[in-house]
Amino acid sequence: MIKAADLPDTIPVFPLPGALLLPRAKLPLHIFEPRYLQMLEDALKTRHRVIGMIQPCSSRNADSSGLHAIGCAGRVTQFSETEDGRYFITLCGLSRFRVKAEVEGFTPYRRCSVDWNGFDADLGQTERDEGFDRAALMGLLGRYLDARGMSTDWGVLEEAGDELLVNSLSMLLDFEPEDKQALLEAPSLTTRRETLVTLMEFALRGGSLEEKLQ
Repeated sequence: MIKAADLPDTIPVFPLPGALLLPRAKLPLHIFEPRYLQMLEDALKTRHRVIGMIQPCSSRNADSSGLHAIGCAGRVTQFSETEDGRYFITLCGLSRFRVKAEVEGFTPYRRCSVDWNGFDADLGQTERDEGFDRAALMGLLGRYLDARGMSTDWGVLEEAGDELLVNSLSMLLDFEPEDKQALLEAPSLTTRRETLVTLMEFALRGGSLEEKLQ
């Protein structure tokens, strides 16, 4: 099992609005910008093959870096190259991290010094949610998807474990970037599921982000 001490102190970061990675979940990415192609090439040369996903801040919440304080790192577990030099990769979520400082250097992509402390559960066993009412969540999800004219593979969702279901929905549903950040920063699976339910309920009622924060 990987420990926080095994993870690098400095990692490349990929600021991508709305792209959420969570521990033990998988995020597919399409890499085509030259700076991120270089980032991938450099990451594949390392033992860890780690890339940090992080949300850019909205202007009202931004500090000098323009990044949120917390992101999630993933390990490159799959990649394939197209004939024109693009890559399709899969990141498997390892652990969340807190940005300490941005590292200046000669790479075309951004790198940050990070702290892994406080996210021990991310590197542990699958989380449990003792109060999880799967039937209620699935019913709410059905109404949410119907309201958006969307569909899903219900068989796959039914077979997913509690953590995989909650995390997958958190990553896949079309929430605003700030809402995705709230899901990322949830301290436990139970809190994330409660946040997910709140976001879907507000969306069905036509609520706004300001209302959710009140």
